[in-house]
Amino acid sequence: MPDEKILVERLHEAGYAAREVERATGGAVAIAGLVTLEDDSQVFAKTLLGPDRDIFPVEAVGLTELREIGGAVTPEILCASPRLLVLEKMQPRRDDERFWERLAHTVAALHTSTTSDRFGWHRPGWLGRLRQDNTWDTDGHTFLAERRILRWLAEPLVEAAFDAAERRALERLCAALPELVPKRPPCLTHGDLWQENIVATAGGAPVLIDPAVSYNWPEIDLSMLWCSPRPPVSERFFAVYQEITGIDDGWRDRMDLFHLRELLGVIAHDDDDWGAAEAVRKIIAPFRRDGGPAVA
Repeated sequence: MPDEKILVERLHEAGYAAREVERATGGAVAIAGLVTLEDDSQVFAKTLLGPDRDIFPVEAVGLTELREIGGAVTPEILCASPRLLVLEKMQPRRDDERFWERLAHTVAALHTSTTSDRFGWHRPGWLGRLRQDNTWDTDGHTFLAERRILRWLAEPLVEAAFDAAERRALERLCAALPELVPKRPPCLTHGDLWQENIVATAGGAPVLIDPAVSYNWPEIDLSMLWCSPRPPVSERFFAVYQEITGIDDGWRDRMDLFHLRELLGVIAHDDDDWGAAEAVRKIIAPFRRDGGPAVA
């Protein structure tokens, strides 16, 4: 059965009279698209093939917390079950300076208004179709090392991508995190904040979708935007964000380090890793010698 027909079938099971599906592009996990219903209204819906998992219920909780705790705009959740997620229709964003300024205010407000004394979240999450370990920890360096970087080494495709020396280099990097990443309180983070997960309301306000939330250092969100493909005008986001939050000038030097989680996750998901393994090798190269690099 074609994927769109599976989505329509599951929408009908949930009480939605779907007439047409415009398949969304860019997603690697779900069958998703803009759905036109029999009454000509439209919703966004997605489903999963394979055994039922709690990916959509977790996503719905994350969207709710970003909105209710962090003050971000997220789509209204119309249905959330292990087999189906239905959201209100959103609009493509306008890539101009005004939009990216507004997004900077949204993300800065999320990060500065939700500080905590613990890293993690109240339930396990997902990054794509693989589990995200959100076990609480009061030590951010341990959390980053064990829950966001080293946890990927056991995944079969990651294990196959790196030799023993490269794995040791990654472990040395993690051991050096206290010298590389300054301590600061964690905050509620979106967790997968690249440009494809940013859309807009009909009025042009930024809307956040597809989160992988946890309480973590804000650089997790910054690194996703900084290191992933994005339009040149997005530079305005970083200037405004830094002005609002007062984050230190060294944040740019930490972007590749925080992006390790995403690079390793890409490798774990895909046989074709889009150059992620080479990017990891470049980041860990200084740590291939015992003791790692000199750090200030």
